[in-house]
Amino acid sequence: MTDQQDLRHGESRLADSSSSVVVDLKEYKQSRDPAPVTFHRRELDAILWIYGRMVGEGDWRDYAIDHLKDRAVFSIFKRSGEMPLFRIEKNPKLAAKQGAYSVINTHGVILKRGHELQQVLKVFNKVLKLVEK
Repeated sequence: MTDQQDLRHGESRLADSSSSVVVDLKEYKQSRDPAPVTFHRRELDAILWIYGRMVGEGDWRDYAIDHLKDRAVFSIFKRSGEMPLFRIEKNPKLAAKQGAYSVINTHGVILKRGHELQQVLKVFNKVLKLVEK
Protein backbone atom coordinates (compact mmCIF):
# COMPACT_ATOMS: atom_id res chain seq x y z
CA MET A 1 0.00 0.00 0.00
CA THR A 2 2.91 2.36 0.70
CA ASP A 3 6.37 2.73 -0.73
CA GLN A 4 7.99 2.06 2.67
CA GLN A 5 9.52 -1.25 3.60
CA ASP A 6 7.89 -3.49 6.17
CA LEU A 7 9.18 -3.13 9.72
CA ARG A 8 10.83 -6.00 11.49
CA HIS A 9 9.90 -6.88 15.05
CA GLY A 10 11.24 -4.18 17.41
CA GLU A 11 12.04 -1.60 14.71
CA SER A 12 10.51 1.85 14.61
CA ARG A 13 10.12 4.41 11.86
CA LEU A 14 10.96 7.16 14.35
CA ALA A 15 14.61 6.21 14.06
CA ASP A 16 14.73 8.31 10.89
CA SER A 17 15.13 11.88 12.19
CA SER A 18 13.80 13.51 8.99
CA SER A 19 10.30 12.15 9.54
CA SER A 20 10.03 12.73 13.29
CA VAL A 21 8.78 16.33 13.17
CA VAL A 22 5.89 16.95 15.56
CA VAL A 23 3.54 19.82 14.76
CA ASP A 24 0.91 21.18 17.15
CA LEU A 25 -2.33 21.01 15.16
CA LYS A 26 -3.93 23.98 16.96
CA GLU A 27 -0.97 26.27 16.22
CA TYR A 28 -0.85 25.08 12.62
CA LYS A 29 -4.54 25.82 12.04
CA GLN A 30 -4.25 29.27 13.62
CA SER A 31 -1.26 30.14 11.45
CA ARG A 32 -2.97 28.91 8.27
CA ASP A 33 -6.49 30.15 8.96
CA PRO A 34 -6.79 32.87 11.62
CA ALA A 35 -9.97 32.97 13.69
CA PRO A 36 -12.66 35.31 12.32
CA VAL A 37 -13.65 38.52 14.09
CA THR A 38 -16.76 37.97 16.20
CA PHE A 39 -19.14 39.96 18.36
CA HIS A 40 -18.77 39.26 22.08
CA ARG A 41 -21.76 38.38 24.25
CA ARG A 42 -22.21 41.92 25.64
CA GLU A 43 -21.95 43.44 22.17
CA LEU A 44 -24.62 41.09 20.83
CA ASP A 45 -26.84 41.83 23.83
CA ALA A 46 -26.70 45.56 23.09
CA ILE A 47 -27.34 45.07 19.38
CA LEU A 48 -30.19 42.60 19.90
CA TRP A 49 -31.81 44.92 22.47
CA ILE A 50 -32.02 47.68 19.82
CA TYR A 51 -33.10 45.12 17.21
CA GLY A 52 -35.92 43.80 19.44
CA ARG A 53 -37.18 47.33 20.09
CA MET A 54 -37.26 48.15 16.38
CA VAL A 55 -38.96 44.85 15.51
CA GLY A 56 -41.61 45.65 18.12
CA GLU A 57 -42.19 49.01 16.45
CA GLY A 58 -42.53 47.29 13.06
CA ASP A 59 -39.49 48.94 11.47
CA TRP A 60 -37.24 45.89 11.08
CA ARG A 61 -38.02 42.28 10.21
CA ASP A 62 -34.84 40.20 9.80
CA TYR A 63 -31.11 40.17 10.50
CA ALA A 64 -27.92 38.35 9.53
CA ILE A 65 -24.58 38.00 11.29
CA ASP A 66 -21.35 37.55 9.33
CA HIS A 67 -18.03 36.76 11.00
CA LEU A 68 -15.32 37.54 8.46
CA LYS A 69 -11.53 37.46 8.73
CA ASP A 70 -11.20 41.23 9.12
CA ARG A 71 -14.56 42.30 10.60
CA ALA A 72 -17.88 41.21 12.07
CA VAL A 73 -21.11 42.49 10.49
CA PHE A 74 -24.67 42.57 11.88
CA SER A 75 -26.99 43.35 8.94
CA ILE A 76 -30.56 44.57 9.50
CA PHE A 77 -33.30 44.05 6.92
CA LYS A 78 -36.83 45.32 6.36
CA ARG A 79 -37.50 42.15 4.34
CA SER A 80 -35.13 39.21 4.08
CA GLY A 81 -34.83 39.38 0.28
CA GLU A 82 -33.66 42.99 0.14
CA MET A 83 -30.44 44.89 0.75
CA PRO A 84 -29.80 45.57 4.44
CA LEU A 85 -31.19 48.82 5.81
CA PHE A 86 -28.25 49.12 8.20
CA ARG A 87 -25.01 47.32 8.95
CA ILE A 88 -23.37 47.41 12.35
CA GLU A 89 -19.70 46.60 11.81
CA LYS A 90 -16.85 45.76 14.15
CA ASN A 91 -13.44 46.24 12.56
CA PRO A 92 -10.59 45.81 15.08
CA LYS A 93 -8.03 47.28 12.65
CA LEU A 94 -9.71 50.68 13.07
CA ALA A 95 -9.81 50.53 16.89
CA ALA A 96 -6.77 52.80 17.33
CA LYS A 97 -7.96 55.26 14.68
CA GLN A 98 -11.63 56.17 14.21
CA GLY A 99 -13.01 53.38 16.39
CA ALA A 100 -13.81 49.73 15.79
CA TYR A 101 -17.61 50.16 15.62
CA SER A 102 -19.67 51.80 12.89
CA VAL A 103 -23.25 51.98 11.63
CA ILE A 104 -23.60 52.08 7.85
CA ASN A 105 -26.81 52.66 5.86
CA THR A 106 -27.98 51.02 2.62
CA HIS A 107 -26.00 53.41 0.44
CA GLY A 108 -22.72 52.79 2.28
CA VAL A 109 -22.74 56.08 4.19
CA ILE A 110 -21.26 55.81 7.69
CA LEU A 111 -23.90 57.25 10.03
CA LYS A 112 -21.83 56.97 13.20
CA ARG A 113 -18.43 55.59 14.16
CA GLY A 114 -16.75 55.28 17.53
CA HIS A 115 -14.72 53.37 20.07
CA GLU A 116 -17.71 52.31 22.22
CA LEU A 117 -20.62 50.29 20.82
CA GLN A 118 -23.20 51.90 23.14
CA GLN A 119 -22.36 55.36 21.81
CA VAL A 120 -22.51 54.19 18.20
CA LEU A 121 -25.91 52.52 18.72
CA LYS A 122 -27.39 55.84 19.89
CA VAL A 123 -27.90 56.63 16.22
CA PHE A 124 -31.03 54.45 16.48
CA ASN A 125 -32.54 56.42 19.38
CA LYS A 126 -35.60 58.25 18.18
CA VAL A 127 -36.11 61.84 19.17
CA LEU A 128 -39.60 62.64 20.42
CA LYS A 129 -41.23 65.56 18.67
CA LEU A 130 -44.01 67.77 19.97
CA VAL A 131 -47.01 67.66 17.65
CA GLU A 132 -49.25 70.73 17.75
CA LYS A 133 -52.89 70.70 16.65
